[in-house]
Amino acid sequence: MAKEKTSVSHKVLTVIGTILCIILVPILAVNLTLIVKSYTNAEEVPDIGGYLPMIVLTDSMYPEIESGDLIICHTIKAEDVKVDDVISFFDPAGNGTSVVTHRVIEIVEEDGEIKFRTKGDFNNTEDKELVPAENLVGIYQSRIAGAGKIAMFMQSTAGLIICVVLPIVLLVGYDIIRRRIYEKNKQSDTDALLAELVALKAEKAAKEAENAEEKAE
Repeated sequence: MAKEKTSVSHKVLTVIGTILCIILVPILAVNLTLIVKSYTNAEEVPDIGGYLPMIVLTDSMYPEIESGDLIICHTIKAEDVKVDDVISFFDPAGNGTSVVTHRVIEIVEEDGEIKFRTKGDFNNTEDKELVPAENLVGIYQSRIAGAGKIAMFMQSTAGLIICVVLPIVLLVGYDIIRRRIYEKNKQSDTDALLAELVALKAEKAAKEAENAEEKAE
C-alpha cells in the first residue's frame, strides 16, 4: 500500500515537473534571446526569427489594439507596405528609441525615398511627421489582449521573483524530491530483497538441520 502511494506521488510530481518545464523553458529561452539581442544591438527592436513582441502603452489604436496588449509584428520591406497596413516604427518626432504602432493612411515619395503618413485609429488627427522607410520596424500581425501587463509585471522585481526565481526553485525542489523518492524506493527494494535472502537461508538451514537429525536417528 505504501509503495502504491509512493508511486502515485512520483507520477504526480513527474506531471507537475513536466508542465513546469513546458511552460518555463520556452519563456526563459525567449526572454534570454530578447535580452541578449537588446544589449548587442540597442538601436533595433529585438526579434525572434523576424517576429517582434512589443507592449502597447496607449489607446491610440483603440479598439483594434488597446493599452496593455502584447502585439506581434513581423519585419517587412518598406516597398511591401500598403495603405491601411498597421506598422510599428521608431517615432520620427520622438527621442529615437520610442516605437509607435499606427495605421498607414498614405505612402509618399520624397527625394526617391519612401515615407509613410500614419494615424492612430483613435486619434483625431494624423501624425505630425512622415515616417522614413529607415524607421520602419515591422508590420502588425496579431495581439494577445492584456498580455503586455503580464510582461511588464514580469520585468518588475516581484515579477522576476514569482515568474523566474520561484519556478526555478520549484524545479530544483522537484528534482531533489524525485531523487529522494527514487533512492528510497531503491533502498526499500534492496532491503526487501536482502530480507528475502535471509529468510531463504534460514529456511535452508532449518531443512538441513532437520535432515541431519533424521539421518542421526
